[in-house]
Amino acid sequence: MLGLLRTHRPRRLAIALLAGSLLGLAACDPLAIKELEEGVSTEADVVTRFGQPERVWNEAGGTRTFEYNRQPEGTQNYMISIGPDGKMSALRQVLNPDNFRRVRPGMGVEDVRRMLGKPARQVPYELKREVVWSWRFLDTSENTQKMFHVVFSPDYRVIRTETGADMDGPDMRGGG
Repeated sequence: MLGLLRTHRPRRLAIALLAGSLLGLAACDPLAIKELEEGVSTEADVVTRFGQPERVWNEAGGTRTFEYNRQPEGTQNYMISIGPDGKMSALRQVLNPDNFRRVRPGMGVEDVRRMLGKPARQVPYELKREVVWSWRFLDTSENTQKMFHVVFSPDYRVIRTETGADMDGPDMRGGG
């Protein structure tokens, strides 16, 4: 039994450290945001405070948008635009009702990803011939964690969207 505990201890420690570092990143976001100023902060400033982006989107006119995800544990995703002059032109937290309303039937998967960032999870439902992408977000009107779901067809076009309780979140586990 003691040997079994010893072999699993490094794995548990690694998982705990990873979870702690992800939560630490999210906890640092408000400070990083406060230190950045649109039109003044440079790409290097953004990378210093947020790290390397998950993905870089090339926009019209030479602007690039850096995608910073806090999924699956966090409730926010950020899109930070860097203008052709190398300065930050916008910093947006994209998991919000206004963006959710912009997701429409027929939209492609890349358009949704570009709008909301990487989802917390992607679940295929083979029998229904659907794929559901889900994002965890904070419903500020109720101060609760919820999930926003986008249901895609087999050709990855939006069929519909849904908002529901976060069955894995702290509200449902009896915690915070």
